[in-house]
Amino acid sequence: MTQLVDADYARAEQMLAPYRARRVPGSTVQPQWLPGGAQFSYQVGRRHVVVDPAAGIRREAFDHVRLAAALSVASGTAVEAGTLPITSVELDTGGDVLGDPVRFTAFGSRWEWSDTAGTCTRVEGDEPPAPHEVVSPDKAWVAFRRDGDIVVRSRESGEEIALTDDAEPDHDYGAMPDAPGSRALLRGLGIEAGAVVTWSPDSARLITHRLDQRGLPEQVLVESSPPGGGRPVEHRSRYPMPGDEAQPLMSWAVLDVAARSVVHQQGEPEQIVHPVATIHRWWSGEKGDVVHVLHQSRDARTLELRRLDPDTGALTTLVGETGETRIDPTPQLGETPMVHVLDSGEILWWSQRDGWGHLYLYDADGTQAARVTSGPWVVRRVLWVDQEHRQVWFVATGLVDGDPYVRQICRIGLDGTGFTRLTDDDLDHDAVSPPEGGHIVDRASSPALPPRSRVLDREGQVLVELEAPGTAELEALGWTAPERFRATAADGRTPVYGLLWRPHGFDPTRRYPVVDHIYPGPQVHRAGPSFDVPHHGGPEALAALGFAVVAVDGRGTAGRDKAFHDHSYGNLGGAGALEDHVAAIRELGHRHPWLDTGRVGITGHSGGGFATARALLAYPEFYSVGVAVAGNHDNGVYIPMWPEQYHGDIDDEARTAISNVPLAANLQGKLLLVHGELDDNVLPAQTLRLVDALITADKDVDMLIVPGAEHALLFRMHHVLRRTWDYLVRHLHGTEPPGYRLAPLPLPVPGA
Repeated sequence: MTQLVDADYARAEQMLAPYRARRVPGSTVQPQWLPGGAQFSYQVGRRHVVVDPAAGIRREAFDHVRLAAALSVASGTAVEAGTLPITSVELDTGGDVLGDPVRFTAFGSRWEWSDTAGTCTRVEGDEPPAPHEVVSPDKAWVAFRRDGDIVVRSRESGEEIALTDDAEPDHDYGAMPDAPGSRALLRGLGIEAGAVVTWSPDSARLITHRLDQRGLPEQVLVESSPPGGGRPVEHRSRYPMPGDEAQPLMSWAVLDVAARSVVHQQGEPEQIVHPVATIHRWWSGEKGDVVHVLHQSRDARTLELRRLDPDTGALTTLVGETGETRIDPTPQLGETPMVHVLDSGEILWWSQRDGWGHLYLYDADGTQAARVTSGPWVVRRVLWVDQEHRQVWFVATGLVDGDPYVRQICRIGLDGTGFTRLTDDDLDHDAVSPPEGGHIVDRASSPALPPRSRVLDREGQVLVELEAPGTAELEALGWTAPERFRATAADGRTPVYGLLWRPHGFDPTRRYPVVDHIYPGPQVHRAGPSFDVPHHGGPEALAALGFAVVAVDGRGTAGRDKAFHDHSYGNLGGAGALEDHVAAIRELGHRHPWLDTGRVGITGHSGGGFATARALLAYPEFYSVGVAVAGNHDNGVYIPMWPEQYHGDIDDEARTAISNVPLAANLQGKLLLVHGELDDNVLPAQTLRLVDALITADKDVDMLIVPGAEHALLFRMHHVLRRTWDYLVRHLHGTEPPGYRLAPLPLPVPGA
């Protein structure tokens, strides 16, 4: 038995993502490309850095100490250089001094600082765009939504032009479908939903869409405890479900600022079952005057590249691909599609047709001209295409022996010759480049090594060193790097990979309970070989509480070969091959006697919440404790994309297979179900359906419905985390948790 005290919880709190990042400053370099892409800036804490790769220059964007002193005098409020309260920072790259002058927002006003002159002055009439506004490339206009129409405003004169005027309720422009919703989150953050529009390179036109949700079935959420009190408030959203004939409809529209005209696409609008369909469009061509869009069929088994004539609205299909399972433009949902239309009209197209994930070149008429890449590995991201020299730079996985997830930077000719690895080590290279290419910002890391960021040239040579943070501050709190492991899946032959965090204060003579920290995809993988995998600090915090924590990417998750991913197709209920998690943890238990595989818990959020409950219901002899947060426990009445695109044809048998509800009678362990009452993505009814089935089976279950909380439970996550920790401590350690209370987590600051 392990008795925890307040200090243990306080240490665990410091492992959470917002606090953890502060202890490894410089580990999240996010380049902000300056006009032209030749230079960029980034932020480390409150420190702003500007880089000119060609000149080999990396320096502070301005003198932070002098600016702090000048801003203190000008604003009448004392500020410190290390905590500069400035947002919406704009650097001027047109002068002789890189980044001088600097404009920013502080204390509700706009300011301009000149390093050269040493002056800090208040600026009138230069308000930065609001979070919901989209700035034109020439910075002369902003576009936004008003009452469902698209409006542009001149940043100089303030003149507003309504580019559309025929929006109706549930039939409007530039909006995201209600489901999966984020409206409750935006309300909580006080942010207006932005317009989904893309400006043409010459700032003359915009491409957007018209969304038709008329007549779709509604769901109603009740806000029991609205701010300020009063009666409960209802919130309605359009929420079609799998198998419903009616789904949101979308059609493209090109808006011309000068002509005040709208060109609608020809033909019938298309059904969409996920908002990602609204952003798969871009301007291309040598003059940036052609629109290309990606169309994915409702079942995702067909993917087409279409050219949209911005003058007539005519759509022409250029390249198409059809398969028996999903046809995707990227290995993971949400990544930038690897479809590039060259100035010549040629098309660079990514496909998994050979079972991996490679690049193919098509002529302008859609005829395949060349296979660009090949081999038992995967192209993960195209960095840029040098059209003059006909070469492409990209990130690939599967090139490092022993780990198919490690990313490396490569180059190849568009004719398939001259393949070159620009990196040749065992580090994971999370690389990005400016839109026009020319250099690469490489962030190389491992689970033990924070990202070493630097700028590489076309040959992979270092132009500028950026950041090389260490882990001393984390180690002072008891942190140790997780072990990257390989295990064998439940089929006895397929290797699966994951991460194992040892408990703080690890003693190999003791026995530690295990927590499976799960997210089963299937659209992503999560237990990667980098320093900052997307687990939000959860495993590190649990390790600080004396648990051994495991994250596994079982069969059916994304990022490897297509057969590995397709294991979940027709098997969405398998939750990313939970049987592989069981097999991996048992194998680890044989390797490490200090792992007590007789005490195994599990926790996860959203799809991880589904998987958590599934684990206790499908493997009750192995998993004894679970905390399932915001779980989609009955996928047959969830958002259509998940079952229709990731499972396949949906009939009564399939609905049963992808739901936790029919398994309720299997519950033996301790299960805590958590859900936000305003979750407009995974409706709270998902958890209540499972509770209803558990009551019918006369099974005991614990439940927490969080008033006012949306899917991310952002504003009350500190409470949810503490309740999760308490539950696992109580039922895995077998002791009562201390009375420690977490502070509310820091919220993101718009414009920071």
